[in-house]
Amino acid sequence: MGRQKMYLDKLSRFFQIRNLLLRQALAECLGTLILVMFGCGAVAQLVLSGGSHGMFLTVNFAFGFAAMLGILVSGQISGGHLNPAVTFAMCLLGREPWRKFPMYFLFQTIGAYFGAAIIFGMYYDALWDIPGSFNVTGPRATAGIFATYPGKHLTLVNGFFDQIIGTAALIVCILAIVDPHNNPIPQGLEAFTVGFVVLVIGLSMGFNSGYAVNPARDLGPRLFTAMAGWGSEVFTVRKGWFLVPVFAPFIGTIVGVIIYQVMVGFHTEGEYRDQKRSEEEVSLTNVNSNEKTNNTSKEHL
Repeated sequence: MGRQKMYLDKLSRFFQIRNLLLRQALAECLGTLILVMFGCGAVAQLVLSGGSHGMFLTVNFAFGFAAMLGILVSGQISGGHLNPAVTFAMCLLGREPWRKFPMYFLFQTIGAYFGAAIIFGMYYDALWDIPGSFNVTGPRATAGIFATYPGKHLTLVNGFFDQIIGTAALIVCILAIVDPHNNPIPQGLEAFTVGFVVLVIGLSMGFNSGYAVNPARDLGPRLFTAMAGWGSEVFTVRKGWFLVPVFAPFIGTIVGVIIYQVMVGFHTEGEYRDQKRSEEEVSLTNVNSNEKTNNTSKEHL
């Protein structure tokens, strides 16, 4: 055990990264990988089994619990955003520096890419077992296992609105969860609560296009499928649909931040600020009173 511990210590020292931002980005990468791996894995089971190994409900539960597990893995290091839209919201509110945004976005996308690659490798034989399975559209299409695609009824405009509303709902709920002046979540339960939010959004808003509400979760797997056999059609189908889940969530983030801050955040922060100022004034009054008392005592002496 002594020699093993020595070797492990040497490995730890060799692989330890001193740069904090890079460590946080790697944690985001792993957390997003877990999100996509478990979530898309549930979709793969449903699609490739023809419905015998899953249903719409199981897919939503998988994404909800996957978000929870991804946050548990990365939360203490990076905050467990797993979503560029969440990082964008934190930067807008000044809770994270803007230099984190491009770094997090990049590594979240890389994590989503490799999460999709793992599921592709796991179900490789099952994919080839279905004739014409490497199609983006049609009855045997499997590209939707990895990235989101609009339903036949959905227009680009409605899809854009769908992603804005879904992301705004996600951001409002996350801001409430992390707001120390609102109803603080008991420590350790934040990840479970966010996972529950993802589950609820999936159950109520998943019909139109699969509720990506996460640019990295959609873009990473889409890049992978373009390279793995589905081709460039993943970017051209439905007049460039892929731009919707990449850009609309950022607009939804702005909407969500404004809604939460105007209707809740500014008021709770104001009450806390007023209370703190009042306590400081009371403390200052007590100090001045003590000084006057001391001075009076010295004069009598």
